[in-house]
This record gives sequence, C-alpha cells and structure tokens, in this order.
Amino acid sequence: MIIKISDLRDRDIINILDGRRLGPIKDIELDLEKGRIQAIVLPGISGGRLLGLFGRGDDLVVPWEKITRIGVDVVLVDVSGQHIELPR
Repeated sequence: MIIKISDLRDRDIINILDGRRLGPIKDIELDLEKGRIQAIVLPGISGGRLLGLFGRGDDLVVPWEKITRIGVDVVLVDVSGQHIELPR
C-alpha cells in the first residue's frame, strides 16, 4: 500500500488499548540514513507554546513500530503510557 503523508494527516489516531482518540498527525520523524519513518508526532493536550515554534515538550511521539493498522479514516496504534513520549 502506498500512501501520501498528506493523506495520513487527515486521519485520526486511535489507541487500541483504551479506544482513546489521540488526535491527528502533526508531524513525522524521519531516519534519513535508513530512509524510514521513525515515529509519528501528535499534538499535546496543553497547546501552551507560542504557535508551536518553541520545542515539542507537549507533543506525543508514537514509534512507527506501534502502528498496527492504517485504515481509510483512522490509524490504529498499540501504545501504553510507557511507549508514548509524554509531556516533559
């Protein structure tokens, strides 16, 4: 399956462990040496930064290995608290 990043950004991210909606994809982390996506970045809940320009302290980072299924409308992830990079 081939998918554009712009198409991924339109999908909600759902945690299959608790059914919680984690939000849309805000950004991705790339490993340029290996040519692979490392993680998806989801917006944090506080939104306290000035236009999101000063760091990613409130963002949730979900490793690519934790994505279980990419569907038409949603992306399902299997993450517990220790696998999500919580606000610093």
